Order: sequence, then structure tokens, then C-alpha cells
Amino acid sequence: MSSVHAIRIHQTGGPEVLSWESVEVGDPGPGQVRVRHTAVGLNYIDTYHRSGLYPVTLPSGLGLEAAGVIEAVGQGVTGWAEGDRVAYGTGPLGAYSEARVMAPDTLLRLPDAIDDRTAAAMMLQGLTAQYLIRRLFRVEPGMTVLFHAAAGGVGLIASQWLKHLGATVIGTVGSPAKAELARAHGCDHTILYRDEDFVARVKEITNGAGVPVVYDGVGKDVFGGSLDCLARLGMMVTYGNASGPVPDVSPLTLSAKGSLFLTRPTLMHYAATRAELAAMADDLFAVVASGAVRIAVNQTYALKDAAQAQRDLEARKTTGSTVLLPGG
Repeated sequence: MSSVHAIRIHQTGGPEVLSWESVEVGDPGPGQVRVRHTAVGLNYIDTYHRSGLYPVTLPSGLGLEAAGVIEAVGQGVTGWAEGDRVAYGTGPLGAYSEARVMAPDTLLRLPDAIDDRTAAAMMLQGLTAQYLIRRLFRVEPGMTVLFHAAAGGVGLIASQWLKHLGATVIGTVGSPAKAELARAHGCDHTILYRDEDFVARVKEITNGAGVPVVYDGVGKDVFGGSLDCLARLGMMVTYGNASGPVPDVSPLTLSAKGSLFLTRPTLMHYAATRAELAAMADDLFAVVASGAVRIAVNQTYALKDAAQAQRDLEARKTTGSTVLLPGG
């Protein structure tokens, strides 16, 4: 047995419930590997697990995303060896740790062109962007789309990718500095959604037509207006609730606003099989390795300071991606 440190929670609540603890990590059993983390990704879903919005069994680790190196391989594991560089973005929970034992079914082999910090910052957010714009609603050249929180981690990746695909990107942001950042990453139009009527601006930009799809990770604050931004038969994709859960909506409202579609997807369902996950990752790795999508690691914190990192994330003080560093 070897002892490492990890962030654990014993109750749900604010960032203060995060505890930096010594945990035992043994040798991998049959069908398992032990991964030494070199970088851990911070994501908004981590705060949902911490707060209890998404229930977890307590006590629990946190975090769904990390990069590192395989340091031990259990009996019966094939295709993986000590020293392999790996990353994952779909869990299981417990990435906020210096090392862990896990089944390798969610691990992805890292290409040489992608370093560990970039990988830890891009897996969950990048795979999310991939399924949103390439599978759930396949954006085609010439389309105009609305992406909320365009200066966030998913937003910066998706905006670049959408631009690479030939789409026109309208992004909402919370400050002039975030607007500048979003424009630098592919947004054609930025809207300060707290100061401007974003529905009126979207209608102006699209000459009254609206957009075929809205991607919303913000939730409550923009949901109602987002429905009004959609063209007839448009798709409302609500994939996160940074401002709180969205209000209930009647199916008749969707009918009245143009026979709209509404979906509340999760990455875990889109990456449920190994074949799906591998195909999504190949697509993501290709656009990052080509330079079409650049991963903006704009903040780093020591892993033991995860509580402060979450405070800053929830206070909208961060942009792009944040990485937690074990041993930092």
C-alpha cells in the first residue's frame, strides 16, 4: 500500500467541505491500472457534485478529468503498459487525487503532440464540445449559432471549432474582457448578456431569422430568452446550469415558439460505449493537434487548493480552462 493525498468530501455544501486527506492507493487488481496524475481538470460539474445538485454517495472524491502516467498494470489488462501517457474526461469520480487505481475503459492514449496540462484541460470540455456540435446537432458550414458563456472552457473550444467548420458564432459573455477573449477564439459577434438584450441582438445579427441551435451551459438566467432566439424548428440545447437550474417549460411553449426541440444531454450518455468515446477523442485530438483549436489554460492551482479554485470558478473569475497540479 502507498499513501497519497486526495480531495474528499464527507458532506455536501460550499467549497469549505473540500478536505485534503491522505488516502491509501494499493496495487491495481485484475483488470485495473494505477495512474499517477500529473494534471487534473477543473469543471463546473465538480461544483454540482460538491453542492449536492448532482447526488453522490458520501464520502466521495471529486473530479472527472485528469492526465497522467500509468505506473502499474493489473493482471489481465491488455493494451496498456507502465509508462503510457493517458488522459480521461468521463470519470469515474475521484480525479482530484495524486494517484488512483481504476479500470482502463475510460482512459485514452495521449498523442505526443498534446502535453499533460493541455490534456487535463481539454478532455471533459473538449469531448463536450465535440458531441454538442458534431453529434447532437451537427453544425454545417454557413450556419449561425448562439453559444452562451463563450469565454468559458467549453465555449472557447467550441467557438474555435465552430469557426473551423465554417459557422458564424454569436457568443454571450459577462464582461468586456471576456468578449475580447471570445473574439480571439473565433466568435464573430459577442454580446454582454447582463447589459444588452441578447434576444434583440441575435435577431438583429440574423436579420430576424433567429438561429437553428442555441448551446446553453448558463441555465436559469438565459433560458427563456434563448428560446426566443431560435428559428422555426430550432434546437435548444441546455447542457449546464451555472446560474441555476432552468425553469419548467410546457411542451405547448415549444409549439408556440416554432415547434422547437429541447434537449438536456450529458457527455456520459454520448460517450457511453468505448467505441463512441474513442471516436469522439480521435476527433478532438485531431483538431487540437492540427492547431485549429487551441486550449487556453488560463489558471493553475495546486491540487490541495481546489476549494479556492472552485470559489473562483463560481465567482466567474476564471476564463478558459483551469488545471489543478498535484504536488503543487
